[in-house]
Amino acid sequence: MTSKITVKAPSSTANLGPGFDVFGLAVDAFFDEITLTKKKNGISIITEDDIPTNPENNTAGLVVKNMIEKFKIKDGIEIKIKKGVPAGFGMGSSAASAAATVIAFDKMYDLKLNENTLVEFAGYGEKASAGSVHYDNVAASVLGGFVIVRTNPLNVIKIKAPMNLRMCIAVPKLEVPKKKTKVSRGVIPKKVSLIDSIANLSNAAAIVVGFMKKDPKLIGDSIKDVIVEPARQHMIPGFAKVKENALKAGAFGVTISGAGPSVIAFSKSSADLKKISLAMSRGFASANTKCQTVICKPSKGAIVIKK
Repeated sequence: MTSKITVKAPSSTANLGPGFDVFGLAVDAFFDEITLTKKKNGISIITEDDIPTNPENNTAGLVVKNMIEKFKIKDGIEIKIKKGVPAGFGMGSSAASAAATVIAFDKMYDLKLNENTLVEFAGYGEKASAGSVHYDNVAASVLGGFVIVRTNPLNVIKIKAPMNLRMCIAVPKLEVPKKKTKVSRGVIPKKVSLIDSIANLSNAAAIVVGFMKKDPKLIGDSIKDVIVEPARQHMIPGFAKVKENALKAGAFGVTISGAGPSVIAFSKSSADLKKISLAMSRGFASANTKCQTVICKPSKGAIVIKK
């Protein structure tokens, strides 16, 4: 048992094109850091970031509240949050905080929870930002690597990502609506044609094989989504140009990262990644939008950095 613990958890990209709400990949572009400290009573949140400090409206706060109730913990807990993952940009910001919190709580009370249970508790935190529980980002952030989420019952399958897989992420400097995930989920079609469903299913299956065979080209070539991306792309100024430019510059595949507005290009370590990033920046510039680009690789999950 420890009275203070710090855990960091990585950003993540969800969907990977056709794997909507099913696929997630942990990426080392950004990290959130959470420190839990035992105290007499109550849950309090300390942060210098612009995030809710009421535990009911905060991802980490919801996770702690839930776990304290579930495991009948008598202590109070102070949660210190240091945000590194930009909130609202499709990089799993709330998920990173939730993942770090779950791992910290598990280690602090020596609960030895299994992977599915850890992911389940982290999922509760998503209610604070997304309005609903979904597991693709949190599963990736908790466990690391590439994850496939099956629900009812929750069963997360983790596959190690190829060592030479690389991603270029373009994060546009846009005003993001407060409940952005809810908004971007609202534009998704309620009904899908069989032909579109088959197209996405075949690509999703090929992505899984790409991860199993450690083949970045097969992964990238299969990142094609004919259902969600077309419905959401109007929310990202210059998306078509960003995608076209990245593919011309040598990316294997390009899609919206999670609910956006970040755009992610998949490639491999031997490619000219700076060229791809620059091409994506130019794509956003064509729509008078500035962006930050990050070159990253798959990441391990949440890890304890201080006890």
